[in-house]
Amino acid sequence: MPQHVEFSISDLSPAVPTLELWGTTVDGAAEACLVIDAEQVVVAMSASFEKMLGLADSPVGRPLLEDGGVLQLLDFGDGQALELTEVARMPTVLALTSSRLARGLIRIRCADGPCTFDAIATPLIEDGLTVGSLTFLSPIN
Repeated sequence: MPQHVEFSISDLSPAVPTLELWGTTVDGAAEACLVIDAEQVVVAMSASFEKMLGLADSPVGRPLLEDGGVLQLLDFGDGQALELTEVARMPTVLALTSSRLARGLIRIRCADGPCTFDAIATPLIEDGLTVGSLTFLSPIN
């Protein structure tokens, strides 16, 4: 049974690497969410998000956005693939590159057609370095 993700500093163990800790949490989450590493490779994705995207194969270990990547971002205007300059502003990537919280609307190609999400992402920091990002996605109807 999927679990809801809750943040609790007291539950964090310094012995467990940050990406592993959050990857395990996201893997069992009920919410649409994902974790990427510093190279923008998918570490974990919730089953609910995988289902929305219509993924037949596991996204783990695949690039998030490059050619053949897990997500296909779409332009809000014409519905075509988002230009590379715009991709850098996607909350998941922006949290990783800026080491700050990032939020915004994104449009993704899903199993049932284009989907719009409110995405909020936080950098994952270990030993003072940003090692990845955690993103929660809420569908906008």
